[in-house]
Amino acid sequence: MKKTLSLVLTSFFIISSLNAQSRNPKYEAYIEKYSEFAIQCQNEHHIPASITLAQGILESGAGESSLAKECNNHFGIKCGSEWYGRSTRKDDDRPNECFRCYKSVKESYNDHAAFLKRQRYAFLYDYKITDYKSWAHGLKQAGYATDPKYPQKLINIIETYNLYEFDTQGSKKTGGEAKREKQIKKDSNLAEDQLFGYVEIINNGVRCYKLITDDSFKNISKATGISIKRLLYYNDLPSEVDLYRDDYVYLAKKRATTKKRKPMHKVSAGESMHSIAQEYGITLKALYKLNDLEYGTPAKVGMKLKLHK
Repeated sequence: MKKTLSLVLTSFFIISSLNAQSRNPKYEAYIEKYSEFAIQCQNEHHIPASITLAQGILESGAGESSLAKECNNHFGIKCGSEWYGRSTRKDDDRPNECFRCYKSVKESYNDHAAFLKRQRYAFLYDYKITDYKSWAHGLKQAGYATDPKYPQKLINIIETYNLYEFDTQGSKKTGGEAKREKQIKKDSNLAEDQLFGYVEIINNGVRCYKLITDDSFKNISKATGISIKRLLYYNDLPSEVDLYRDDYVYLAKKRATTKKRKPMHKVSAGESMHSIAQEYGITLKALYKLNDLEYGTPAKVGMKLKLHK
């Protein structure tokens, strides 16, 4: 019996040693250095710390990529039409693509959290904070990465380095702080919230708000004096929905066609007919009519949609 137990213990230590040797010390150093940022993002934005860390490791090569070193960009986030900060050019899915540059790694983490508040990622927040597997597959489904093995790579990093432990640790560590922050936000003055909650722009000749934080139709109705019913009508919505950073909220009726020179829009993963209509400032009904589609037909990836006659 003792001999058998000895063999079992010996085997255990050999396996443990092999597992330790298979770990990348650069990954471990990265986790130690930036886990606090990931936990903070979890408690403030409800994004699993394990997912944030795994993405940071994978996208930045554990902080060793040229994009991470030159621009503090740890998540491979590209410029997009809303980015007005410093940028750099790198070859990626296409040659010479534009990537965001940040003043610090912390700023990169914060922008990553804000980036995942876009409408295409909204369904992810229905998953439990500990369900890192669903988050990993959901990120690929929403179009975050083109690599078909992206979910498996994230899950492998999370399980190899036990990153899932941060998902529960983070919630316990600052759960009280998160609750207090939520109460402060609820009790804060509406005018102050609105001052920093959106930028007012003209899109396709129509006045609208481009949200820079999460918001609600109730708040926007109070700030503008426009009824919620009227706002829903302007934005082609049958009922109230949650509003997230980068959403457009129109304060007048949208156009039946776009004035932009861009003749077509190619549908990407995570986009819907509604989100496309919002992006270009045209009514949902007009978008269907321009493309000879029956109202309610879903947008399909790769579909090319006309934006004007």
